[in-house]
Amino acid sequence: MPKRPEGASELAPKVRRTLELVYGVEGVVAAQVWQWSGRIAVAVRGAGATFSQSLLWQVESAVAGLREPGETWDFGILDSTLEGPRATGSPTH
Repeated sequence: MPKRPEGASELAPKVRRTLELVYGVEGVVAAQVWQWSGRIAVAVRGAGATFSQSLLWQVESAVAGLREPGETWDFGILDSTLEGPRATGSPTH
């Protein structure tokens, strides 16, 4: 197993599991997950030049079992030019 750089922290278990499930969705080629108290944000990049809303629905469905009562989840597209999330649609509660 590769050695983690000094000072680097392990991923939180929920973030790690979210990434595993998101990468299990066909068509996802990149993903990032952010976690705050009571809130999770997931951004994905799909294969191909055009984005399909159905990809976000599939990702949302894949992680539905991880949601806890009162937790807010947001889903969006990972912008390949900015390497950051770009909001699409409304937050999911």
